[in-house]
Amino acid sequence: MKSAQQLREAILAAPLETSNFAEIPEAGTLYLPPSHLKALRLDAHVVVGGRGVGKSFWTAALQSNPLRQQLGAAVTELQGIEVFVGFSNAEAIDDYPNADVFAAFLDQDGDPYDLWRAVIVRRVAQKAGELIPLTSWQATVNWLKQQPEDAARLMQRPRNWKGLVLFDALDRTSTDWRRMDGIVRGLLRATLWLKAFAGLYAKVFLREDQAERTVFNFPDASKLTATKAELTWARHDLHGLLWQRLINAPDPSGVCLRDVCPHEQQNGVWRVAQPMKSESEAQKQAFATLAGPWMGRDRRRGVPYTWSVGHLADGRGQTSPRSFLAAIRRAAEDSSERYPQHDHALHFESIKRGIQKASEIRVQEMAEDYPWVPEVLAALSGMNVPIDFELVIAKWQEAFPDGAQGISTTQLPAQHVDRGWSGVREDLQRLGLLEVRKDGRIDMPDLYRVGFGLGRRGGVKPKN
Repeated sequence: MKSAQQLREAILAAPLETSNFAEIPEAGTLYLPPSHLKALRLDAHVVVGGRGVGKSFWTAALQSNPLRQQLGAAVTELQGIEVFVGFSNAEAIDDYPNADVFAAFLDQDGDPYDLWRAVIVRRVAQKAGELIPLTSWQATVNWLKQQPEDAARLMQRPRNWKGLVLFDALDRTSTDWRRMDGIVRGLLRATLWLKAFAGLYAKVFLREDQAERTVFNFPDASKLTATKAELTWARHDLHGLLWQRLINAPDPSGVCLRDVCPHEQQNGVWRVAQPMKSESEAQKQAFATLAGPWMGRDRRRGVPYTWSVGHLADGRGQTSPRSFLAAIRRAAEDSSERYPQHDHALHFESIKRGIQKASEIRVQEMAEDYPWVPEVLAALSGMNVPIDFELVIAKWQEAFPDGAQGISTTQLPAQHVDRGWSGVREDLQRLGLLEVRKDGRIDMPDLYRVGFGLGRRGGVKPKN
């Protein structure tokens, strides 16, 4: 068995970063939880998931023919399909509009439905070798609207290929909720339109909050909602993903970690063995080899295998792989710095600090997506949860004498701010930042509580 120090160094050498900015993932990082199978099928036109659960990862992975081949028998319908990107977090102005184009188009009372159809039509025309106006997105839309029969013939033309268009990072289309909803609603209408043409498919990746608003308010939207799939991660899926990343660390680190994890080799890539994909004794024992049996000196403090995932869950009980992997990496770094002689690679106090680091990252992400969130939750710093909502309101009123409308941010404000503090609470609940207990008190999951500086008796301490 390798020493704790060797295992610790091996963890630090593994590819545990999960943020994706349109780069094609490395083959060894590909891990398919059973719950994601439905999301990858061609008839799943709408895929919903929170931040860090894999929307951008799958958008990038599906563009790679070798990675689609790796998915193999699990999703056979992806074999031989042409994949295009209709929107993502990478700028590609010839392939799809950016936020400025959307803003100018909407300022001229354009319908986002037409702009999204223009994105699709450009791709089909390119494959068909047909010339259509490409000087600007407005020019393509004008052709689509003014030459509807030509456009229809282009879309109905027999094809010897199948195409899948992916749409991701739709929050980047606008900084105004109402406009963003209209843009996404137009895309979903265009997705429904595309269903009429054999061999052409669209897959729209939505954040949970986007899917819960008014974007499905149009005729026949039920034909899309019936196909909706969700990207969720069970505890055993997160551990399976962790080991998939660990065993593909560069050698000799990979060799060291493969000594701990049952594995096999497929097409030159190391894969975790089947027992490591479920909540099995093999999976639990492998993590115990890294982190030991307890979160302290005895069983009263909990088991690292369950503790590490549970304390990273949001208010809906969901833990993202990004948070989990970030926590494990930070735990390895902290163990190396503070406890180099510890009997295991991950010290239990370092795992707690890993939770703190993951919480910091999550808070930063929330600040990027919802600028009003850190503003209202910073006002609660120093309080302990669970707490009566009346005390929370008192803190908010102290920080914002003008009421909920006094929250300063103008970009993507709280969606229900017009309902006052109860509306703000509703938005925080919907985003998984707050929970309401049966007795009416407000609680906050550790994932956010630590990062926003709130306390809990016996819980992970906020970082000083």
